[in-house]
Amino acid sequence: MSDAERTRPVWHPRPQPVADPSLPSRVRVYEVGPRDGLQAEPEILPADVKIELCRRLYASGLGAVELTSFVPARWIPQLADAEEVVGEVEVPEGARGVALVPNVRGLERALAAGVREVSVVVSATETFAQANLNTTLAGALDRAREVIAAASVEGVPVRGYLSMSFGDPWEGSVPIERVADLAAELHGAGAGTVALSDTIGTGTPGHVIEAVERTVAAGVSRERIALHLHDTYGQALGNVQAALRVGITEFDSSTGGLGRCPFAKGATGNLATEDLVWLLHGLGIETGVDLESLVRTSQWMSRTLGRPIASRVATALTAAGVS
Repeated sequence: MSDAERTRPVWHPRPQPVADPSLPSRVRVYEVGPRDGLQAEPEILPADVKIELCRRLYASGLGAVELTSFVPARWIPQLADAEEVVGEVEVPEGARGVALVPNVRGLERALAAGVREVSVVVSATETFAQANLNTTLAGALDRAREVIAAASVEGVPVRGYLSMSFGDPWEGSVPIERVADLAAELHGAGAGTVALSDTIGTGTPGHVIEAVERTVAAGVSRERIALHLHDTYGQALGNVQAALRVGITEFDSSTGGLGRCPFAKGATGNLATEDLVWLLHGLGIETGVDLESLVRTSQWMSRTLGRPIASRVATALTAAGVS
């Protein structure tokens, strides 16, 4: 056997499942790469690239994909082709194809394009509401209520994001009581799921547990709480494990670790979907996701963008020969 043959991988590493009966048996992976990931890209990608990305994500087994955002093009020019993307992506039977909308006008555009589930964003801090949503905290909540009310008339479910739930670059620490109360208001207005969002990645496991428990105490059931995590300080997977232990079963992630919040200084990539899936599969938790297929999607995006994959799992499996 040659030296090359001795060093060539002979198998593709996979997590060895060791189930913990105290954890959920299945988790929903909510993919945000096509929206939250691509909106932060410095260059505007062609619509056919976005369409192909969505198709590949569904083909890998992801059952919930946030396809795009119906915001004015002057706000986020990277997603100005929302109608074209939605029109060309066929959402598989039983899967979710979601679009973010900023207001009722955005909802009208999304519905006209054929979207059957939308998401809205509110803020846990006043400064971020003004910087990102161009309104006040109360104004953002009012706009979300308007969207939810209009969507409910059409039978369209709404998912709510509560940004800056774990810290704000301008205001610093965010009171957990405020986060819980705002999440309860958003849920009470009709948001089927509320995603507590660690927009700048400062949350830690204890913080996550406390935020979840306070939100539950405020009236939002565990199955209606999701987590949107950024990995700025390397805490995302630890936060997932903590949340699993208190019954959370929906987590946001982005293929290859694409994305950041362009409005929040210091906010780097989202939790990579490959890293999340590796963790969950190692815990014996079902996701329905084909990890190798997902890695191949990240490899394709890496080539398309001309830069390395941010996901550690995708990077390692690429080195091990997955292609």
